[in-house]
Amino acid sequence: MKTATPLTADDVVRHDLDDIASRLDSEFAAMSGRTLFISGAAGFLGYYLVQSVLHWNRSHPEKPPVSLIAGDNFIRGVPGWLTALDSDPALVRLRHDVTEPLPEYVGNLDFIIHAASIASPIYYRMHPIETMDANVNGLRLLLDRWHRQQDNGHPISGFLFFSTSEIYGDPTPDHIPTPETYRGNVSCTGPRACYDESKRYGETLCVNFARQYGMPVACARPFNNYGPGLKITDRRVIPDFARDLFAGKDLVLLSDGTPTRTFCYITDAVVGYYKILVHGRAGEAYNIGNEKPEISMLTLAQMLTDAARGLFGYDGRVVRMESVDRDYLTDNPQRRCPDITKARAELGFEPVIPIEEGLRRTLLWYQSNQTAEEA
Repeated sequence: MKTATPLTADDVVRHDLDDIASRLDSEFAAMSGRTLFISGAAGFLGYYLVQSVLHWNRSHPEKPPVSLIAGDNFIRGVPGWLTALDSDPALVRLRHDVTEPLPEYVGNLDFIIHAASIASPIYYRMHPIETMDANVNGLRLLLDRWHRQQDNGHPISGFLFFSTSEIYGDPTPDHIPTPETYRGNVSCTGPRACYDESKRYGETLCVNFARQYGMPVACARPFNNYGPGLKITDRRVIPDFARDLFAGKDLVLLSDGTPTRTFCYITDAVVGYYKILVHGRAGEAYNIGNEKPEISMLTLAQMLTDAARGLFGYDGRVVRMESVDRDYLTDNPQRRCPDITKARAELGFEPVIPIEEGLRRTLLWYQSNQTAEEA
């Protein structure tokens, strides 16, 4: 569906949901009339994972809807975008701690997306045990549910575990772009290990459930997703820059600006994740991100200042400061860039949103979402 160029935060969301639903029409059609459970539904990834399914339902009233159970512990409350969906008959909002078994009254599930985790380095270093529990114990409980449903004659058709590109650690130059076959260069004891290593072990669980039991579980390795739904308090680089920008401050770099990343706008990423859920091979992991451009943190900051200048008349500059957190840059990869050959060949995944457009949409969304609970 062709839509007008987004001008406001609401325009951005409508435009993005149209885009996702259009690009995933066959995948959502394959889920029609079936039940999807998403853990961590109130988080960044949940923002469009949840809304896109319900948007597709509304766009196809002639087809049985995808029934969606949005699970989260809602420890920071229920976000406004989710309460706004309460009247949707296809949605059930479930207050649930993923480290506990799902209540029996939930019933049989056809698809599971395990997205419950703490993903921001500032916060997972503050809560390392909780991070590991969600990534390992929570995952195991959901994997075990497949057994019970299999025994009851209702096996799960698709299971997606959110891993991370962090499992690669700091790749050697000859492994940039990084393929799924790269085994990683990761510390098991450093300040990021609670996240990196629990995701690695999570993948090991998934691989062995697939091998031993034939379970249709696959893993996504996201590479620097950004866009609507990522709270301005998240403390990752783009929301940090946006916070400074809308406060009328200079954009502060807490490094020398040389580390490089490729960034993937959230609509492209969500398309990739649902393609893994429906089409991914059991026991396989898929990089989901952008191969180019690989840009430095300094270039990213400059691109944001340029975009904000054109949109809002921003007149700040980029400055460098040293973080008071002595572990802030410990084990921080110097480069991160995915090889998406596998996802392109097996899933038909192809990111299409240029970074300039993605950053513009992101700033328009943040303009109306400058207040948020701590992530």
